[in-house]
Amino acid sequence: MSTTLPRSGPVSFSRRSGPLDALLAEADRALRVLSGSASAGRPYPATAEELPQAMSAQEKRHAAGLMRVNHVGEVCAQALYRGQASVCREPAPRALLLNAAAEEVDHLVWCNHRLTELGSRPSLLNPLWYAGSFALGVMASVAGVPRNLGFMAETEKQVEAHLEEHLRTLPVQDERSRQIVQKMKDDEAQHRASAEEAGGVPLPAPVKTAMRAMSKVMTSTAYWI
Repeated sequence: MSTTLPRSGPVSFSRRSGPLDALLAEADRALRVLSGSASAGRPYPATAEELPQAMSAQEKRHAAGLMRVNHVGEVCAQALYRGQASVCREPAPRALLLNAAAEEVDHLVWCNHRLTELGSRPSLLNPLWYAGSFALGVMASVAGVPRNLGFMAETEKQVEAHLEEHLRTLPVQDERSRQIVQKMKDDEAQHRASAEEAGGVPLPAPVKTAMRAMSKVMTSTAYWI
């Protein structure tokens, strides 16, 4: 006697994503950021014509130093917000952080492109800045959503002040860099307002002071290295 077994269709397997997948995804993102292979989602804001010999060699070096500092700031912001989002379990704050991180990628790409136009390069210490900022973001998120968003708001507030200073100190002739910095400043103001509206609380004075001190070390180093 023979038995006929029922025919079945192809068997499909589904794989649940776990912590390792998330870790690998973050590592891949970090590599793209640090290698300069990330791409912007918005057009390059520098539309002013680059006039030949508009800047002296010294002015060009100064502009490149400032844009290198801005590039490092975007490396840090990208890592910071990804770190904050990585352990945030509340959907709305997490989406806010990831959206801000996506716009920081645009800033990162713009600054990198401008550095190339100026005949310069990003900071050699970018891997260090990225790792430290990611870890700082994780620690901020562990403190709870109000503090997490408060950290984002204070970060953006300090970045706004820093970009305003660059707008004052960039060479007058460097309109292309100025257009990039102004667009970045507008975005950072929106990020700050969004974090505050979502429930971010002011940070203690010692924390703000420590953030300013760390920023000073970073900007002073990145201008040259």
